[in-house]
Amino acid sequence: MTGHHISTKYELSSAPDVKIIDPLADSRWDQFVENHPFGLICHLSGWKRVLEASFSHMKGHYLVLTNHNNDSIRAALPVYEVKSIITGKRLVSIPFATNCDPLISANEDMKQLLNAAIELSEKLGCSRIEIRALASGQLIQDGRIGSVVFNKTHQLSLEGGPEEIIKKFTRKARWTIKQSAKNGLEFQVAGNEKDVSEFYVLYFKTRKRLGLPPQPYLFFKLLWEIFSPSKHITLLFVRHEGRLVAGLLMFKFKDRCSWDYLALDEMANHLNVSYFGVWEAIKLACSEGYKLFDFGRTGIGNEGLMNFKGRWGTTIMDLPQYYYPKEVCLNLNSPEAATSYKIIKQISKNVPDPVFQLMGKFLYQHLG
Repeated sequence: MTGHHISTKYELSSAPDVKIIDPLADSRWDQFVENHPFGLICHLSGWKRVLEASFSHMKGHYLVLTNHNNDSIRAALPVYEVKSIITGKRLVSIPFATNCDPLISANEDMKQLLNAAIELSEKLGCSRIEIRALASGQLIQDGRIGSVVFNKTHQLSLEGGPEEIIKKFTRKARWTIKQSAKNGLEFQVAGNEKDVSEFYVLYFKTRKRLGLPPQPYLFFKLLWEIFSPSKHITLLFVRHEGRLVAGLLMFKFKDRCSWDYLALDEMANHLNVSYFGVWEAIKLACSEGYKLFDFGRTGIGNEGLMNFKGRWGTTIMDLPQYYYPKEVCLNLNSPEAATSYKIIKQISKNVPDPVFQLMGKFLYQHLG
């Protein structure tokens, strides 16, 4: 059992074969994630380190099934206890991840893991369980859970290289990319925490303009500190006459490169910086050998962003969210349609920056 760390704090009688491990102390975990076809950066032990250090209201519990013959992990469901007096106490798999399939290969394994998650939620006093997915939908099916789709993801195959990829873009996208190359824009790969700080300043302004409270700087700082040494994260800049006009934070894992956070200077919109930056990011991903470029999560009500991402020859896929008990789904609406969401957006656009910062700090102590 060298290098294995099993928690005995919560005994799960309904699923005796399921154990709770600490991925930060268990040498099996990250290798299991690397080898599993659904494994993503958000499954790695470093993600737990980032979340728990950034958000005091979250605690991860990693449910695993092992092979009896050699004690290797065969299936897993990481869930996070998210505490909030506003949104309720719940289990989420996995907070702030675009998609994060359960690491399973059979429906029977999912049933055992779900049994364990349900018992754990009862012991912790959670009102519901939320599981976010992409590719594992057929393996998740269970009469006890329901599902909703409020988000989509746009994915672009990088087969054939830039010369073939650009042929799949719409005429508008190809023309705009060509025009952007004439605007004196400079593409740059960032390299240190000072760059992260510069990105966050522009990201903060972008979120304020959109009326969306920002995640705390600590979250981005820790993402950089933990994942940049292994090259699982890259920060890309677009500058104009030395001034930062766009920043893209990219996650990289196995054959997949994903754009997860974007910052844009609205005063540079006429320079087509978003098209320039995304195209340069795609070309960089090709040169580094990645096979898939993921444009990240987009709310189904965000028509403008859905249209933008649809111009790049992408395949659009659902990002379902599964809930236990299934009755939870009856009371859910798209976040963009909620009155509270609209009120927060309007307030965010008009409050002073220090108040906006505090709003983000407060709200992200209840989200996940």
